[in-house]
Amino acid sequence: MSTAVPPSLDQQLADLHAERVRTWDPAALQVNINQRARLVAEAAGRAFVQAGDPVAPFALHRVEGGELSLDSLTRVGPAVLVFFRFAGCPACNIAIPYYERHLQPALQARGVPLVAVSPQVPERLVEIKTRHGLTLQVASDRNNQLARRLGILYSFDDASRQAAEAKGSPIGTVTGTGTWELPQPTVVVIGSDHRVHFAQVSPDWLVRTEAQPIIAAVDALLARATPSPAIA
Repeated sequence: MSTAVPPSLDQQLADLHAERVRTWDPAALQVNINQRARLVAEAAGRAFVQAGDPVAPFALHRVEGGELSLDSLTRVGPAVLVFFRFAGCPACNIAIPYYERHLQPALQARGVPLVAVSPQVPERLVEIKTRHGLTLQVASDRNNQLARRLGILYSFDDASRQAAEAKGSPIGTVTGTGTWELPQPTVVVIGSDHRVHFAQVSPDWLVRTEAQPIIAAVDALLARATPSPAIA
């Protein structure tokens, strides 16, 4: 008896887009498509975070209270940060539970912390953790401080701003940041040497990093950090 293979993250996001094609007003859908296409086109000229970059100290704010510092996250080994947009983002409500199911167990077994990071203020961001019963950590990057240093921020284009304002939901009001900036979905693996060892940025937020490349990057980093057994 064959076991069904669960759909990939990108397949689930493609299904979300297909549902929008069926149900959304064509003009509203085109605004969404155009914004994502613009970000993809601009990505070639962007200085996104990349492997080898040093990471200066930072502090993220846990939705339950307290801080997660660079030192605390990497004290005994690497850490994985997954940047997402905000708690009500439909694509993020597919991606973050996917990482909970397919990435968090593997990282837990390796003693590696996984943190989902958004600029949304903690009291609003906690919603995504409680909705999905997440065991991974969820934290706020206040004022997009870390995302700005990693070069992964984008601003809504004019058409997207007008659409959001027409619905009465400017993104700065939704996130509590008061700005039109959000991080592009990004996965970063940071080593205990405070350097980036894996980075992938997704300008199109309906195309995101699958779990396996992240696990492979963590395993490669752990293997380099483990001394080879002595030969008798």
